[in-house]
Amino acid sequence: MKVSEAMTRDVMLIHANQSIEEAAALMEDCDIGSLPVADSDRLIGMITDRDIAVRAVAKGQGPDTPVSQVMSKEVLYCFEDDDVKNVAKNMSDIQVRRLPVVTREKKLVGILSLGDLARKSESRTAGEAMKGISKPSEQHSQTAGAH
Repeated sequence: MKVSEAMTRDVMLIHANQSIEEAAALMEDCDIGSLPVADSDRLIGMITDRDIAVRAVAKGQGPDTPVSQVMSKEVLYCFEDDDVKNVAKNMSDIQVRRLPVVTREKKLVGILSLGDLARKSESRTAGEAMKGISKPSEQHSQTAGAH
């Protein structure tokens, strides 16, 4: 199965110069936890509810803070013609729950989430992805360094 057969096509975007308050409101309205960030027609990052909490609120930044100041600039993505099993394995390896989907010309056409995998692919594919994504690492462990 190709990514294009499993992905969500209706993608909400936020622009880099918009505020984190606008991003949070859009996330609430759409019941989502992340948004691709665009500059004109280019995908330049992702912002998550966690980015807003950890990179902005926890550091005392206000609601008018531009998305560009707290977004993740490393854009991980997959292609619409990639095989779902390979992408699920990659999601597991890099421990992400969703990836923007682009054409070979790098035009954003969708999002592939763990939920999409669960609904539209073989259950084993989604299960293997979830297993790797959920595996605690030293970086993410709440008990890292505890004795």
